Amino acid sequence: MQAILGIIFHFIGGFSSGSFYIPFKKVKGWAWESYWIVGGLFSWLIVPPLAAYLTIPNFADIIAAQSSNILQLTFLMGILWGIGGLTYGLGVRYLGMSLGNSVVLGFCSAFGSLLPPIFYNFYPEADKTSFTQMLATDGGKTVLLGVVICLVGIFFCGKAGMMKEKELSEEAKKQSVQEFDLIKGLLVAIVSGILSACFNFGIEAGKPMANIANQAWQVLNPNQGNFLFQNNVTYVVILWGGLTSNFIWCMILNFRNKTFTNYTDIKKPLFKNYLFSALAGTTWFLQFFFYGMGESKLGNGASSWILHMAFIILVANMWGLLLKEWKGVSKPTFNTFIFGIIAIICSVIVVGYGNSI
Repeated sequence: MQAILGIIFHFIGGFSSGSFYIPFKKVKGWAWESYWIVGGLFSWLIVPPLAAYLTIPNFADIIAAQSSNILQLTFLMGILWGIGGLTYGLGVRYLGMSLGNSVVLGFCSAFGSLLPPIFYNFYPEADKTSFTQMLATDGGKTVLLGVVICLVGIFFCGKAGMMKEKELSEEAKKQSVQEFDLIKGLLVAIVSGILSACFNFGIEAGKPMANIANQAWQVLNPNQGNFLFQNNVTYVVILWGGLTSNFIWCMILNFRNKTFTNYTDIKKPLFKNYLFSALAGTTWFLQFFFYGMGESKLGNGASSWILHMAFIILVANMWGLLLKEWKGVSKPTFNTFIFGIIAIICSVIVVGYGNSI
């Protein structure tokens, strides 16, 4: 029953992540950097501490009591993840919901599984698995097989994108994805996928904070399992880092593109733009709110991460099909894309299984 609840929570989180960009499509007359940072203020500054306050009333005391090393490392992972988040937005902007999410999350799944064991090869820890140890175990080999399958899936998704670019006229491309640009989109999606995995590393770095919240809850609720909302305190610190990198970049773009007027231009639908940006940002945060609940039930952080990625890929591609991003392409092109998606989904299942054993 605990595992079923964990899967349900991960699905809700994946649905939130795969859907959050939809409200941004309702924003009119604003530059990307303007609606992205408004949504980000809700994602990273407003909603996380509110969620922590409602679920962990003493969350600020837990943060204040932590060592500077834990806070700095968690914050740094947030900054790196924030850069990945920036390029994620650009990846979806240039490739669309389907292709953008598939490439970004495919790389995120692969590197989220590979980077930690490589790191522990150079800086070993007693309870952590190194890359060398992975090669010596069935579970580790299974994870590496899953990563290879994931890269194959990414290759076919990219190939489908190239086929789409050749087949569709410029007008058709703009109708499906307004700013479609395959090369630019793939480059930023690769960077995003690599750096986005740092969120999972941030959760691990800030685990001492979550453990304190979990222990305090278990004292008051013995024999009730792990605290569903233990990670909410960790998210606050990670997302401070994410806000830092995103805010700096968006302000640079506002200055460079002279788009500071977006926030006050009454000729634009300001109320709706702020509302839909806030809705997108809040929806985004819900992915990790439910991710934390799912991880508390399933336990294994790596497997939870992979499961989360799989649900996001599924939901994002559902939206991509509903929004007709692949309308007008030939059957071979569409089949190539579907094959890539199936490979990515299979890869996260294989990686999840490998982590479980």
